[in-house]
Amino acid sequence: MSLLDTLGSLLGQSPEGGGNQQALISTALEFVNNQPGGLNGLIQQFKDKGAGDIISSWVGNGENQPISADALHSVLGSDTVANLAAKAGVQPDQVTGLLSQILPHVVNAATPNGEVPAAGQVDTSNVLGALGSLSSLFGKGNA
Repeated sequence: MSLLDTLGSLLGQSPEGGGNQQALISTALEFVNNQPGGLNGLIQQFKDKGAGDIISSWVGNGENQPISADALHSVLGSDTVANLAAKAGVQPDQVTGLLSQILPHVVNAATPNGEVPAAGQVDTSNVLGALGSLSSLFGKGNA
């Protein structure tokens, strides 16, 4: 739960809110896989909204470009953000804040060697394993 606590602290939430972050991560993975075209569909959505360079950096092998919560909200749209917030049990601004921190790592972990899986479906077990190491990225190395 330390990763979830760390992510929660990014949003100023208390550790007991860890269930919300776990729900959000699960919701985010489900969201990506349920896109028409899976991850390919999400990539296209970013490109359509002018954020193609950002998501391409997440897919590629170089450094991930950051995305602001506001930019992510613009890419996903208000309806999608509200739906994700409802599923995860958090406020819409918290969804975009948290997703702007974890989505680059999710996409990066889902695209080893800089390649999107053929069907565009994210292997959630691989991504969750990679997310387990995120706590060190946020300066909290104790797992």
